[in-house]
Amino acid sequence: MRGRADGTRAGRGTGKRPVWILLLAVFAALAATAVAAFSSQATAAPDSGKIVAVGAESQYADVISQVGGRYVSVSAVMSNPNTDPHSFEASIAVAREVGSARLVVQNGLGYDGFMNTIESAVPSGGRTVIDVQRLLGLPDSTPNPHLWYEQGTMPRVANAIAAALAAVQPSHAAYFRASAATFAASLKPLDAAIASFKAANPGARVAVTEPVADYLLSALGAGNLTPWTFQADIMNGVDPSPQDVAAQRALFTGHKVTAFLYNQQVTDALTESFVSLAKQNHIPVVGVYETMPEPGYDYQTWMLTEVQDLRKAIADQVSTEHL
Repeated sequence: MRGRADGTRAGRGTGKRPVWILLLAVFAALAATAVAAFSSQATAAPDSGKIVAVGAESQYADVISQVGGRYVSVSAVMSNPNTDPHSFEASIAVAREVGSARLVVQNGLGYDGFMNTIESAVPSGGRTVIDVQRLLGLPDSTPNPHLWYEQGTMPRVANAIAAALAAVQPSHAAYFRASAATFAASLKPLDAAIASFKAANPGARVAVTEPVADYLLSALGAGNLTPWTFQADIMNGVDPSPQDVAAQRALFTGHKVTAFLYNQQVTDALTESFVSLAKQNHIPVVGVYETMPEPGYDYQTWMLTEVQDLRKAIADQVSTEHL
């Protein structure tokens, strides 16, 4: 098992938790708060008239907030940037949040599989669940679950959120649609930064610990030289093979890469050794995140900052390990 950034045991992988543990948490929550609290009648925050919504990850909660504005009350299940999302454990509080929500947005691909278990245990005919994997039409075999780093994902999510919120409050449908359009337009600086990076750095070659930002690297035109098997093993909490470790080390000692990206939220002795090795070989290091850094960031500024940090690493040899 790999250690988290906070030093606790990881248990990483698909994000699926033992079903019996989840069910105990859910049923305990039900007993504590009563079934009625989770019924389809729980559609608005108390005394506010706002639609209760939940994002399984903070980045999805942020998009809900931007689209729903003053008409939604939003919470994020996974919001601590110092926690390994793969080892997240569902709790009674999570069951309460999901049970009272009219709209839930989750990633899918097993990344937040605990959400499906809770939703099944606390059914609600009035709840809409947007599963981003299903929204994008991706098969379960898709190897990289970090879908929010894919350039086209969030505009589609925003449109789906607008439609779901409009179904709950039709009188505000025009507001939700306009907010989704505003969100899409606000991504233009990010799109421009990606295009500029790709044009200015056609020979960029990088190494990574795991595939957190792989979709973004592909959009940037950066060559990721780290073996996929190494990335997948690190992501899933498996010790990489000696051959893959040697191949990864050679990327630094042979100066075959111009930057090194590591998952800042999940570190252990092995990943830290590669951070040190990169520095020893004067290769800039860039920390990337699985959930949105807080405070001070929204989805747009988070993604734009990571592109800018990679540009500084390659163009100026400047490391940015923390946002």
